Amino acid sequence: MPDFDMVLFGGTGDLARRKLLPSLFDAHHAGLLHPAARILATGSQPLSTADYLASLEQTVRPGLAHAPPESWDKFCARIVYVQADARVPAHFDALAEQVLARKPEVVVCYLATAPHLFVSICEQLARTGLNTRQAPNVRIVLEKPLGHDLESNEAINSAVAKFFAEEQIYRIDHYLGKESVQNLMAIRFGNALFEPLWRREWVQDVQITIAEELGVETRGDFYDRTGALRDMVQNHLLQLLCMVAMEPPASLSEDAIRDEKIKILKALKPITPQDVAEKTVRGQYRSGAIGGKPVPGYLEEAGIAPDSRTETFVAIKAEIANWRWEGVPFYLRTGKRMQSRVAEIVIHFRDVPHAIFPRPLTLSPQNRLVIQLQPEESIRLYCLVKQPGDTLELTPTSLDLDFANSFKVRRAGAYERLLLDVIRGRLGLFVRRDEQVQAWRWVEPIIDTWDASTVPPKPYTAGTWGPAASSALMSRDGGLWHEEA
Repeated sequence: MPDFDMVLFGGTGDLARRKLLPSLFDAHHAGLLHPAARILATGSQPLSTADYLASLEQTVRPGLAHAPPESWDKFCARIVYVQADARVPAHFDALAEQVLARKPEVVVCYLATAPHLFVSICEQLARTGLNTRQAPNVRIVLEKPLGHDLESNEAINSAVAKFFAEEQIYRIDHYLGKESVQNLMAIRFGNALFEPLWRREWVQDVQITIAEELGVETRGDFYDRTGALRDMVQNHLLQLLCMVAMEPPASLSEDAIRDEKIKILKALKPITPQDVAEKTVRGQYRSGAIGGKPVPGYLEEAGIAPDSRTETFVAIKAEIANWRWEGVPFYLRTGKRMQSRVAEIVIHFRDVPHAIFPRPLTLSPQNRLVIQLQPEESIRLYCLVKQPGDTLELTPTSLDLDFANSFKVRRAGAYERLLLDVIRGRLGLFVRRDEQVQAWRWVEPIIDTWDASTVPPKPYTAGTWGPAASSALMSRDGGLWHEEA
């Protein structure tokens, strides 16, 4: 692992405290970081490093139950707080002086801030030489959402491109760092068993779900301006769709993988304004119960306008116009205040052409591959076997690959894996600019149609699986969501 300085813009923010610093601690505790590596946490407040570390003791340390005191202390010794207000050039002069005086092998600038600050931060980094001129191997990490539509996304990307080359830009999507997503590639492209079946002749449909029990929490103002389609579909769900549907890359090189993903995004059939009512569902949660406790509806959350029409649930029927997937529906679904927290990919295989055994009483396809991303990472292959006894009756069972039980090794979390890839200079699990462009082009007609419509989002009770229209979307094709089967 090279020596590095990680400049963490937004170091006092929620993302840094919940995800980035705990992930960096885990890498430190596992001995994966260079001994001299530093974390320069920045914020607009005039704090001392001691004050900042004291705040981490209250906000980050309690979530690290596995952290021995000596390991936490050594991790804190890596951290320096630097005041860096994007509106104050002098702050960046002091920051650059700290970094350039030490001359680490790699400089990572992580922009865990609001997107409207990206351009001014990049301008100041370039002005002080923290892009390419004086500091070698500078990499910049951009967090989502990168804009709110195609025009704003392109504006941010073009502005950042003035100061950083494409190979320096790491657009992060943490779902791509999950172990089970990478295992999806291994299953598809490392085994002769699945590749012949991974096509329209044998796949009935694909379901990709990211469901959350949480509501908007403290992000009401942000979420009401964003919505589920921009927050989850445009990035996470479309990236997972690409990983399922893409053709085998020529190699594991970063561009070989991303070239295949862009082909899928370009092959997505457009959803026209006329298609939106039939192929999409927009929902918004009402008061209900999660885990037996009452929770408010979206319109009663802090920071939400009482007449808001922002969607908290989306279901979409997507289709891919190519030889492998023509006629196979890809159902995408995400929502807040759902019945349980789960992220999974379900591939339903077609039934056998001629059944000679009595069939179990279920409408769901008997053969399906379930790749669970959260809360636990696992892969289950469902198939039919003979039921014990003296009759030839079949019953469903599953072959399970439980990573925690199968591999008695420490598994890096998604953010940890991606942060280490940035430090090592591996771009394969990050999103290329043209991927973002195509994803925005596909979702924009849906956004525009919803914005122009007078029809409000479909209501659903918190603690359920979304509006009834979501089940109707499936039933029109004779299918069921995985949990309903």
